[in-house]
Amino acid sequence: MKMGSVKYLAGEGVKNAWVNRLMTLASIGVLVACMVIIGLAILISENVNKAVGKLEQQNVVMAYMKDYNWALYGEKEDTSSSESSDTSSTSSDTSSAAESSEPAEEADANGIKPSDYVIHNDEEARALCDEIAKLDNVASVTYVTSEEGLESVKESMLEGQESYFTFLDDEYGNPMSGAAKITMKDMALFDETIEKIKQIDGIDAIQSQNDLAEKITAIKKGIGIAGFWVIAILMVISLVIVSNTIRVTMYNRKLEISIMKAVGATDSFVRIPFIVEGMLIGMISAVLAEGLLYFCYRVAAETIVSTLGTNDIVRYGDIAWWLLLIFIGIGIFAGVLGSVIMISKYLRREGSEFAAI
Repeated sequence: MKMGSVKYLAGEGVKNAWVNRLMTLASIGVLVACMVIIGLAILISENVNKAVGKLEQQNVVMAYMKDYNWALYGEKEDTSSSESSDTSSTSSDTSSAAESSEPAEEADANGIKPSDYVIHNDEEARALCDEIAKLDNVASVTYVTSEEGLESVKESMLEGQESYFTFLDDEYGNPMSGAAKITMKDMALFDETIEKIKQIDGIDAIQSQNDLAEKITAIKKGIGIAGFWVIAILMVISLVIVSNTIRVTMYNRKLEISIMKAVGATDSFVRIPFIVEGMLIGMISAVLAEGLLYFCYRVAAETIVSTLGTNDIVRYGDIAWWLLLIFIGIGIFAGVLGSVIMISKYLRREGSEFAAI
């Protein structure tokens, strides 16, 4: 197609929008409203995701280790039932131990041997944390010593209740085991990740908030589904509005289209001005929707900041260009598709009328 033809067809598209300016303005108004609602849905979703992200960071999993304190203070399985059966093999075990080249382990004053627990020092504890950090869904792992764990428990107590821990002196020691403080990336994989952590040698028990993880996952899923249906419904409305605008323009130029077809104009030649008109409506709507959404969100953000005293909201400038691109994409898509649907339907009917002559 020659450049002159392109300029002519583009000019005809702009001319169509101007000639039917009342219908064009109505279409732009409806499209702007749809885009603003879509933008608000996106902004609400981003703010909720940000808030949920903070909840995810607070949903910490504590994995306690099998260290010396675990061996000393932890509950052990009752082995009294097996002692009688082991009596008969005592002599053979003694002889085999004597034959062994390895020296027998000596228990300390508390009766604990090194083989009774897995984590013997801070280096092994940090190595265990590094192993946990290699799991796919683990965002971060922090080693919490037994002393830090006890201080954390004291800080979580109400004022005056610290006196409950006065018995933990040099005589009784600190019963807290070392732990790995774990945060996850995706709460939807929470249970699966917990099972993987439990399988790691050296982990005794895991303290987590399963209910909170399920609620976070449900909130994110619900927001995603709601956002999808809002955008889908508004896209259908946009298509209907643009299609009706193109239909009015098309019937206003019915005689002109018939003459063009009679002299041999191709369907593409007839279709392009209407596509240009639809694109023009969509792009104007996108720019207006961006400006209106900025004003609305700015007012809402200032109200939230002054009322709740928090700045923990999504800044419009961070996603302004993305929203503009989304609006332009929606506008062009709705304009082009609506134009193509209506003019193609009309040309098929017009073509059958010509064929019948």
